[in-house]
Amino acid sequence: MVNAPDVPLVHDWSTPRPLHSVQVSDESLRDGLQSPSVRQPPVEERVELLRLMAGLGIDAADIGMPGSGPVAYGAVLALAGAVAREGLPIALNCAARTVEEDIRPIAEISAATGVPIEVMAFIGASPVRLHAEGWSVERVTAEVAASVRFAVAQGLPVCLVTEDTTRSRPELLAALYRTALDEGATRLCAADTVGHATPEGTARLVSWLRTELIDRHGFTGTPLDWHGHNDRGLALANSLAALEAGADRVHGTALGIGERCGNTAMEQILLNLHLRHAPRDLTTLAAYCARAAEVFGRPIRDDDPVIGHDAFRTGTGVHAAAISKAPDDRTAGLVYSAVPAADLGRSQQVVVGPVSGRWNLRNWLRSHGLPEDPGCLDRLVEMAQHSDGPLSDAALLALVAEHGGQAVPGRTR
Repeated sequence: MVNAPDVPLVHDWSTPRPLHSVQVSDESLRDGLQSPSVRQPPVEERVELLRLMAGLGIDAADIGMPGSGPVAYGAVLALAGAVAREGLPIALNCAARTVEEDIRPIAEISAATGVPIEVMAFIGASPVRLHAEGWSVERVTAEVAASVRFAVAQGLPVCLVTEDTTRSRPELLAALYRTALDEGATRLCAADTVGHATPEGTARLVSWLRTELIDRHGFTGTPLDWHGHNDRGLALANSLAALEAGADRVHGTALGIGERCGNTAMEQILLNLHLRHAPRDLTTLAAYCARAAEVFGRPIRDDDPVIGHDAFRTGTGVHAAAISKAPDDRTAGLVYSAVPAADLGRSQQVVVGPVSGRWNLRNWLRSHGLPEDPGCLDRLVEMAQHSDGPLSDAALLALVAEHGGQAVPGRTR
């Protein structure tokens, strides 16, 4: 039975509850650069990436840790200065340990550039971290209190980041977060520092932080961040679970760069937020990722979601037949793809290769303005199925020429 015109083309079993207003923070220029295998780009290239982030509507960016030394200080100063001069619509934050010597440089740069900079003050909170460092609960709690108090006195907004939150005891998390809030912290961040969490665990943790800590103790409305890593391959799933459970902002990096197995990939976060009925213009997403790949020296794989060369290409006969039979471009883009290629400024492509059938060749012939000569079509199918990979236009055109075909000028890709 033909699908009725008024029946939606996609019945979505995965449609989640509508999300509250959420934000994203880009960690590419701080946490991403902690990857041991990425290139450290010069300031000019970092500014270029900031422009691309702003163009994508990314809400905030961590631009470094100026307290770590003069090189980092200079880079952060230059980045904040560029945002001020160019009026880039992106909020800035900087990482700092919960010590005055890390926070003071952020205050200096904020004052020098006139740009508000949020302090992302971090401290280890898990039993294994305290054991390794030889820290007591009393020490870390006092350190949080003093550092937040100092940052607030400097006029800086403060987010307390508990490292290794997903392996930390609730009583210590409660003590640290409540101390920070009592001293004037304006945001909290839960960090899956070593990629330990599962989506179920993420949801439980974020829900507990929102209802049992923030709301119950009179701090309703305090924004809550989620910072995830990908050691178990669950970074994106955890970020989405965090948003479902009540997180207000999630962190990510271009191409998922970062320590060990990386952070949540920013391009995947943006795509999934776009598909969750919070649409945004993603037509420059590919440019952001391509430039990030060049800047960081990190290649994009052909099968990477969203941005890979093969993300919207198929060489399979059955798939090609369904796509080619679609009555319009919108349907063609949905038959064998969960992601509308047009939303990313791309298009669905059918290629010719060893798993192709007649529909692949028909599609290719039509795109080149060539007639569907039965003999030529059969020969092309045979050649394709004996190939060891996708055939180039040049190879196919040469074969067509053997059978007397001729491409229409201007139609050859």
